[in-house]
Amino acid sequence: MDCTNVPRRLLRLVGRLATFAASLSLVCTAPALADQLEQHNDLVNRLVNEMHADPLVADCAAHGNFVASTSTAFDHVEFPPSSFDSAHASITPWNDSFDEGKQRVKVDNIVTVEGLGIRQSGGNAADLKFRCGYVGTQMLAFSWNDPVPPARARSSEPSQSRATSGKHRGVKGKQAASGKGTKKESSQSASSKSSSKKAPAKKKH
Repeated sequence: MDCTNVPRRLLRLVGRLATFAASLSLVCTAPALADQLEQHNDLVNRLVNEMHADPLVADCAAHGNFVASTSTAFDHVEFPPSSFDSAHASITPWNDSFDEGKQRVKVDNIVTVEGLGIRQSGGNAADLKFRCGYVGTQMLAFSWNDPVPPARARSSEPSQSRATSGKHRGVKGKQAASGKGTKKESSQSASSKSSSKKAPAKKKH
């Protein structure tokens, strides 16, 4: 009985440790998410109160600042007062898909806002443009002119390999066809040789 109870006790202990580890991860991530949300809300309030930005434009700018700060190129984004004028910020009624790519979600409004990306290397600031899709006050889609886009070499390789494989198939097909032709020619030459050998045999009789 003791032997059978030991594995059960171990399983219970492992299960308790797993739930404890999961609760620890939640406890650790919860403050980080709370801090992130607080920073987002503080920036939105500052842009609305100090820059007189529209709340949706301010929300899009705050999200753009967070995304850009996770990039390897930028430390943060600065939004001068000109970022929120009609030439650099807009709210466009959309009622359509956000884009034709992966974010085909339908949105009611598209918000655009521009800012200055402050580089980590300390070089010249980059002109950044953020595009956000909203349904009501909820952001459902986001894009920006990331200067460090993900590599697309892998996506282009299959098409190249398909094209080359198609070429190889064509060459193989030609070789096969030519091979069949040579087989026919060789069989015809062999039959002609055999008939020529038989002919003198008939003359002897």
